[in-house]
Amino acid sequence: MVHPGWVCLLQSLLLLAKAWQSRGPAGACPLRGKSELNSFLWTIKRDPPSYFFGTIHVPYTRVWDFIPENSKKAFQQSHIVYFELDLTDPYTISALTSCQLLPQGENLEDVLPRDIYRRLKRHLEYVKLMMPSWMTPDQRGKGLYADYLFNAIAGNWERKRPVWVMLMVNSLTEVDIKSRGVPVLDLYLAQEAERLRKQTGAVEKVEEQCHPLNGLNFSQVIFALNQTLLQQESLRAGSFQIPYTTEDLIKHYNCGDLSSIILNHDTSQVPNFINATLPAHERITAQEIDSYFRQELIYKRNERMGRRVKDLLEEYPDKSFFFAFGAGHFMGNNTVIDVLRREGYDVEHTPAGQAINNATDPPPRIRIINGYITVEPQPRGHGWFSPACTDASGSHQLSHSLLLSLLTLAMHMIRLH
Repeated sequence: MVHPGWVCLLQSLLLLAKAWQSRGPAGACPLRGKSELNSFLWTIKRDPPSYFFGTIHVPYTRVWDFIPENSKKAFQQSHIVYFELDLTDPYTISALTSCQLLPQGENLEDVLPRDIYRRLKRHLEYVKLMMPSWMTPDQRGKGLYADYLFNAIAGNWERKRPVWVMLMVNSLTEVDIKSRGVPVLDLYLAQEAERLRKQTGAVEKVEEQCHPLNGLNFSQVIFALNQTLLQQESLRAGSFQIPYTTEDLIKHYNCGDLSSIILNHDTSQVPNFINATLPAHERITAQEIDSYFRQELIYKRNERMGRRVKDLLEEYPDKSFFFAFGAGHFMGNNTVIDVLRREGYDVEHTPAGQAINNATDPPPRIRIINGYITVEPQPRGHGWFSPACTDASGSHQLSHSLLLSLLTLAMHMIRLH
């Protein structure tokens, strides 16, 4: 879904094209030195300071080396870490799964038009056939195999609501499959916060993210699913090229491109259905879907998230918070930052080279063991962010990553003005 920021996107892609010959490792930013990178860190100026940090939903290993040190230090020094959802709570995963299902007794075949159901089934059969060839040696070395991965993503698809099937189809591409098994950045931060025994929390409930997707009317959902299948069928036939790729998203993030619409897309991952080839009446439907999701998944959420951040800051004035939300929540109009500023808070963007103030040490942990009171200092960074701690590829970790990706895919490519 597009907006005047297309100009920024085209300029960014032209710069990337010029730099292509001199590119470094995949995902590297060839445009400027690492010390000159912009950042996705904002400081909420108070004593102690708190922080906003913009994430993207890609494997953390693709972006971690390009995140400025002051962003990592802000995380390390913070007392409390908050995310959009509590990614380490089993209830989150259970609630996400339940939200996607049709009412008891209904199946997808019963609710979809016959032609769309047949095309969907045919496409999923194609994906299942191709998936073994899409898997990487590294994935297979970790015990992650095609049949397991297909079932983890598309299992029970006949019981899912059409809107979630549409999002699922968008996630079943070769590029996305190759990235499975490594925690996305949000989840990695959540795992590290848990490992460092930081206090964590969430500013949203699953239902608040999930219900807007289920709120599309049936004709809009069918239109969206049909357009998604047409897009995927054209990709298979080689007659369609997606306007941007995951690689573009990673490069824009690594380059600290705060103006890029691509990063807004990642936050609001609903596919773009608006294009010049649509008949007039279908273009109206596409615009209605775009407007609905922009309002429900961006503006309303930003307002709610911002109010809850304000309440937390007021409730715990002596604590330093680190709020890790999708980067798009901090760009455009009516952002989370705008909500805080309207409430009188001074929020500043924090460039990569800028020093950050130290937060006070968190209070010690008091434990009673066998009748003896022990006082333990909170861990502050020893062994901090060791990749070995998050390299496990067990089914529980994979489920977090897959479901998070599906949920964030639900908010892709929304226009921000």
